[in-house]
Amino acid sequence: MNTTRTLCFVIAALASYAALVYRLCQVKRSWHDSAYRTLLTTLLLQCLTFTMGAVAMGSGSFLGVGNLAVLLMHVSAVLFCVSAQIILLRWAAATEEAARRARYWLIAGTALSALLVALFLVADGTSRPAEDFNTGSGQPLVLTYLLVFIVSQAVPCVTIFRQCGPYARMTGKASLRQALRMLSVAAVILFLYCLCRTVNILTAAWGVDIGVWQLASNVFSALGIVTLSLSLTLSSWETPAAKLLDWARSYRAYRALYPLWRDLYESSPDIVLEPPVSAAVSDLDYRLHRRVIEIRDGWRDLRPYIDRAAHGADPEGSEEYRQAFAEAAQIRQALQAKRAGTIPDHNKDAGDFDDRDTDNFTAEVAWLTKVASVYRRLGRAR
Repeated sequence: MNTTRTLCFVIAALASYAALVYRLCQVKRSWHDSAYRTLLTTLLLQCLTFTMGAVAMGSGSFLGVGNLAVLLMHVSAVLFCVSAQIILLRWAAATEEAARRARYWLIAGTALSALLVALFLVADGTSRPAEDFNTGSGQPLVLTYLLVFIVSQAVPCVTIFRQCGPYARMTGKASLRQALRMLSVAAVILFLYCLCRTVNILTAAWGVDIGVWQLASNVFSALGIVTLSLSLTLSSWETPAAKLLDWARSYRAYRALYPLWRDLYESSPDIVLEPPVSAAVSDLDYRLHRRVIEIRDGWRDLRPYIDRAAHGADPEGSEEYRQAFAEAAQIRQALQAKRAGTIPDHNKDAGDFDDRDTDNFTAEVAWLTKVASVYRRLGRAR
């Protein structure tokens, strides 16, 4: 179980460092923003919390002091929760109101940190086995220490969850709304960590062994911190991520259209404005537009060879799939007819894309991708 606990701490620490490094990349343009500086402080405390957690799992002492890593982990976790609460206030409340309420949280966080240090020293925490600070081992002072720590984590989770909903409805920024919703999810997951941690402590005090279920708290902790890290950086990576997703969709469509475009190009080389290139990583939007236009032009060149009277087997599937199948089958038959020099009696010598809206580029790409997919399958069937 120690391996799993250590792995959860490492995952949480890596997520924290990734969020911190990502935010540090914006330091030049954002340093004068107090909310940004508070966010960096939060992420630093988050990194310290889970780094100390991983250290505590690997060694009973830190800098030569027994269980010092445990104490630093717990104190930094308290300050981290306070800092996260202050970020939420700065995001959503007026400046004066945020500053006033932030002072209350700072006072509470300082008092709780001092209480944890005092309890740790009174309980002779430096001389105890590290396992005592995982389960309490039935020692009243250690149990008190651990329960105070759990309360210090649970209360911010509840307040953040209660505030995120109203604040999300108040803000006009879509990215901030999404970040607040994700933050509320993180608060729920971390509250579940607090519940599981409490169960672990109390069952150990009562002499009840719950076995592998003890790991639930570590899993919730890692999952909650990953979600929290995403929520604290969402406003800056949402737009690049959306652009990357759009690029991936465009590239997938570009590649999917290739078999249809290739055969039309071989049949009508004049449809290509520029020499074909092997890669489309750069200037993808332009290349995708050109590919659609060239397919359009190649399709028009085939009109004299498309037999309107020909009907293939009616496939099973939706109406749109049957239409795509009919279009793909007609194109394949027309290409064969053009190569043979055979013009059918009932040909499509006029018209365009069979009532398709060619003014909506996104819809046209989606439609042509379906046709190209069926076209490729028909070629394999041959």
